[in-house]
Parts: sequence; C-alpha cells; structure tokens
Amino acid sequence: MSANRRIAKEYTDLQANPINNVTIEPDENNVLHWTGVMEGPVGSCYEGGKFKIEATFPLEYPFKAPAIKFLTRIYHPNITQEGLLCIGLLKPDAWKPSIRIEHVLRAIVNLLVEPNPEDAIVASIAEQFTKDYDVFKTTAQDYVRKYAS
Repeated sequence: MSANRRIAKEYTDLQANPINNVTIEPDENNVLHWTGVMEGPVGSCYEGGKFKIEATFPLEYPFKAPAIKFLTRIYHPNITQEGLLCIGLLKPDAWKPSIRIEHVLRAIVNLLVEPNPEDAIVASIAEQFTKDYDVFKTTAQDYVRKYAS
C-alpha cells in the first residue's frame, strides 16, 4: 500500500472515530501534510489552550515515522520552543509500520496530561517539573493564556 493510500485510509478512520481534543485534516493539495488543533485536556496544565499542530508524513510512511510539530508555543519538557517533540514512539528505533497516526495523536494528548521528564528534550523545564511543580504549572498556564487562547 502506498503512503498516500495508507494516509487516506487513516484519515477516513479518524473521521469515523475522532480523538477527543484533536481536530486534524490533510491539506487540500497534499495528503502528506496535515494541520489541526489539539486542545489542552481537562485537568491538565494546558486546559483551555488550543494548540496548532502539523503532521508531515514521509514518502516512506508507514515505514518511517511522521514528523509532528506544535506551531503554537507551549511550555513543556518534551516539546521545544520551536515545537519539536520528543515522544518515545516517534523515535526511529521505536517506530513500527503498525503504528498509526491515531496512536501518535493519542500519545501526544496523553503527554499533555502526563509530561515525561525522564525523556525530556528541554532539560531545564524537566528539572523544574520534577523539583518545583507549582512554578512549572504556573508558567505552563501563563503560556496557555499568552499563546494558546
């Protein structure tokens, strides 16, 4: 199955079974590029935020992982200021062709609920998360108000 057919099927499946907190769709002229919005989950530091995201699928998909990026600034130990994401299942040694974009998006929503300071891409935020959670939470919520409202 070609990348385009697999991606089209996954999008059809997402429409039939949407993911809470996520609205995403392929660009009209390029099925390999998706854009959307991820809402901060209720009860998380990001509650109330609306974060623009993009997914870029390689031509080798599903044999290579898609690249996911936050276009809206977010204060998170697993997401850089540039929006790059550190999540286990997207790493080359963990990626498997059986993983679908639905799994990736659900894992990212979960990462907003439960950041993973053990696998941080921003060490200073991870340290703050583990040593001074209240300051982390306040800063994360300030970012939501400033950038994701």
